[in-house]
Amino acid sequence: MTETTVEQTRTADRGLRTPRPRQVPIDEINAAVALHVRALRTGRGWSLDELSGRSGVSKGMLVQVEAGRTNPSVGTLARIADAFGVAVARLLQPAADRTVHLSEFEDGPVLWRGGRGGTGRLLRGVTDPATVELWDWRFAPNERYDAEEQQPGAREMAHVLVGQIVVTIDGADHLVQAGQTLDFRGDRAHTYRNVQDGPARVVMLVAMPPGEYTHRRGPR
Repeated sequence: MTETTVEQTRTADRGLRTPRPRQVPIDEINAAVALHVRALRTGRGWSLDELSGRSGVSKGMLVQVEAGRTNPSVGTLARIADAFGVAVARLLQPAADRTVHLSEFEDGPVLWRGGRGGTGRLLRGVTDPATVELWDWRFAPNERYDAEEQQPGAREMAHVLVGQIVVTIDGADHLVQAGQTLDFRGDRAHTYRNVQDGPARVVMLVAMPPGEYTHRRGPR
């Protein structure tokens, strides 16, 4: 399992219509991240040194992020978002959002790549009135994803479209087959595994209650 940068890829979807050959420029994604990180930091009155200490991300990297000059990894984004008490989707949200938003499959950035070829794509994320993220996950045969615990009160809903997966929550295994949906608390340790010889595809919804959070402490 390897970590990837926030990038756009073009994927052929079997059984679905072929998306228009359109990609969101990576510069636009980096610009949105830069805008939100800078606004959140200055809004709290934090220096770059303080954000670095809170997030564990080096000051040099933060300078690059706020300048829009780097393509940060999902791990870096997660640490920055956690320091602010917001979801990663908040950092990726377009600067000028609209009330009605239609997006293509390829608009969503791929934020995870598994070592066997699987992907986790954030299709859409909103932060008003609460944070909700819609994900498309593709698991290659015998591939796994060790998920980070979500903010307190978060829930995850995983609907299997193709194949089957095993979701391990607090050490207990739950088999989810095609057509089934698993709903559980996302603020506890959990892992997604495809234990079959064929591919698996999962649509995932992550919902977090309104309000900003500090790590493991609940709403402010």
